[in-house]
Amino acid sequence: MIEQEQHVGRIVESVQPVDEKVLEQARERTSQLVMPPRALGRLHEAAEQLCGIFGHLQPGIEPREVLVFAADHGVVAEGVTAFPQSVSREMVRCFLKGGAGINALAAEAGADIRVVDIGLVEPVAPQNGQSTERLLSRRIGPGTANMAQGPAMSREQAAGSVLAGYEVAAERIAQGARLLATGEMGIGNTTAAAAVGCAFTGSPVHTMVGRGTGIDDATLVRKRLAVQKAFDVNRPDCADGLDVLAKVGGFEIGGMAGCFLAGAEHRVPVLLDGFISTAGALLAQALCPRALEYMFAGHVSEELGHRIMLEHLGLQPLLDLGMRLGEGTGAALAMHVLSGATAVFNRVMTFAEAGVGTEEG
Repeated sequence: MIEQEQHVGRIVESVQPVDEKVLEQARERTSQLVMPPRALGRLHEAAEQLCGIFGHLQPGIEPREVLVFAADHGVVAEGVTAFPQSVSREMVRCFLKGGAGINALAAEAGADIRVVDIGLVEPVAPQNGQSTERLLSRRIGPGTANMAQGPAMSREQAAGSVLAGYEVAAERIAQGARLLATGEMGIGNTTAAAAVGCAFTGSPVHTMVGRGTGIDDATLVRKRLAVQKAFDVNRPDCADGLDVLAKVGGFEIGGMAGCFLAGAEHRVPVLLDGFISTAGALLAQALCPRALEYMFAGHVSEELGHRIMLEHLGLQPLLDLGMRLGEGTGAALAMHVLSGATAVFNRVMTFAEAGVGTEEG
């Protein structure tokens, strides 16, 4: 356990801030583009942040990948979901067949998908018609324990899940990825994400726990009670990221936090998706505040509490489309926005380059 925590600590210490000098140079170039000052609004901010991340003035975000972390949750025993736990495995199979929402939107964004089994109750073996290249096994355990009855996982498993996500992301970056997006799958994961959100933002349960996949009023009451019980039983220390993850989190939340850390260490941007992905971002920020400089919020979902999470992080979502699917779908759509930002920065001429406003022009 100590060795794994020390490894996480070494990663955190290696993360450097974005290049402020390049960031200022990017802002200077933006100010000279052939258009009214900052006429394309936050597209300029996104391009400049990318320049600071990469450390140069020619930002490029291809190749790009979506990492979908799949795990199960013991808290489903509290009756907090509308779907049985078996749906987690069934949806992973659908991802491998290429037939889910994230498959369609990632393909449209020109992004590859990797599905990471980081803790399903039962491992998934690819069947006929399913891609074996898309599936990565980094299992920490067969789902978490019921956080309403005790810790969701051991501290060793918490550190292990962060490292597993870090290693997957670092491997993809080593293979050339220049933009990553985080997605997830796991019945019960909005309950764990809400608990993580409460811990790090200090928000009360009733403002953070929402309807997830569309639960009815009675299930919503049970879900809120389950989160409150988890806090009463476990008393997570909000000043200790791994303690929060171990007591009320999920393996996929740890995995996505590790993905954010890998992006920060290797100077590659990472897109948040929705509610559960943002819980991973809260954990990453708790472990390594500088990691926030390498994140983009893809969208804001309809899930109660997501805006609170994003406001706590100080991130403005690129999109607001009323989505609540998860899987990485909002992050995949937001890739188009970042593509537009880089296109403007790289292709639009300055006044001097275009000869606009000069005597010769």
